[in-house]
Amino acid sequence: MASGVACADGSGDPAVASSDDGKYADKDGSPTYKVGEDGVVDWYTYSGFRRYHSDCHVCHGPNGEGSSYAPALADSLKTLSYVDFNNIVTNGRKNVDAANDKVMPAFADNVNVMCFLDDIYVYLRARANNAIPGGRPPKHEDKPEAAKAAETSCTGIK
Repeated sequence: MASGVACADGSGDPAVASSDDGKYADKDGSPTYKVGEDGVVDWYTYSGFRRYHSDCHVCHGPNGEGSSYAPALADSLKTLSYVDFNNIVTNGRKNVDAANDKVMPAFADNVNVMCFLDDIYVYLRARANNAIPGGRPPKHEDKPEAAKAAETSCTGIK
């Protein structure tokens, strides 16, 4: 991302302020992405792409671009905070009135979403800021040992 470009993320500047074993955070401590000069994305952004496309894209469309019955999450992340994103995915949301009949199911019991919620968030955050194009990121960092351990601990799959 070129310097001087206005970032459109509602939760603040997505610039990396800290790193812990390949996981990045902004100055407010919210998960964020890292894209190298050569287009290499961090592991968690790549994992978020994979997880988004396994559970979210059916309703929210490819690359977070939305559909006729679910909003474009790449747009939503321009104003939606990390805390609000987590709350909506965990607990669901209903927007039902005369003009709308939209229901986001709760994913609190879905380990394939909840164990990778931060990954999905950083992927969508990168899309919201046009830091990565649509489609599978062609290059990514290796999976950190911390990510392997967290996945095993959360999913129970070794």
